[in-house]
Amino acid sequence: MNHPTVLSPSVALRRYGAIEASDVHDFHQVVLGLDGAMVMAVKGIAEQIDAGSAWLIPAGSRHDYAGIGENRQLVLDLPAASLAVPERLFDRARAVTIDPSLTQLVRHIAAHATGDAAGDLDTRRFHWDAAARLGAALVADSGTSTGSAALAAGGLDFARIDRWLRAHLSEPLRIADLAGHCGFGMRRFHQLFVDAFGETPHRYLQRLRLDTSLALLAEPQRSLSTIALDIGFGDQSAYTHAFTRRFGLAPGQWRALRHTLRH
Repeated sequence: MNHPTVLSPSVALRRYGAIEASDVHDFHQVVLGLDGAMVMAVKGIAEQIDAGSAWLIPAGSRHDYAGIGENRQLVLDLPAASLAVPERLFDRARAVTIDPSLTQLVRHIAAHATGDAAGDLDTRRFHWDAAARLGAALVADSGTSTGSAALAAGGLDFARIDRWLRAHLSEPLRIADLAGHCGFGMRRFHQLFVDAFGETPHRYLQRLRLDTSLALLAEPQRSLSTIALDIGFGDQSAYTHAFTRRFGLAPGQWRALRHTLRH
């Protein structure tokens, strides 16, 4: 199946028919079970997806799928390096079990989804907000199963690092502190970080700060200057410049858009 170029994250509600189909695309995809069930297979490994489970599909992976009776899924299309999500999360295609809090988030997002493509600015905001929340939850959820395997392989526990960065967003990034927290020297840590996250610590942190601000902008009681300081920018001007460069609108303009995903 041919797909238009996807430049930003999007979420969609989908139903799959009983006739098997195949697909491959140049963006990562997460298929999260909502209602009913479906079967998906990658490289001959088939798993059923229902509420409480998901398939993580790396870009370029051919996948075969078919619905089982009435079904509904929430699908996250995720271009590489669009969100603050470690590349290693998509190192291979696999089915995963998700925890109840992520299942609840999936249902919350599905209840607000319109099915529209991210064309107008209001809808684009919804897609970014939903994708940022799903991405953060997927990384946190992966920590329950991937951490020990990553350490055993000599890599980094990316979920633990992502959690540490989120807890220290308002602080300057000190690579030595983070490396020590993970038990590595600075040079080795930097190499392992790039391998796991697909970019340097400072670039990932910048993306993480801006992703986090999307949810904060939905809280009208927070001023832009407060948000800037809370996520680690020196002042509102620096935050506005970085946000506008990333999303194409100033934070105040983004906040004024109507289609907001509330908690």
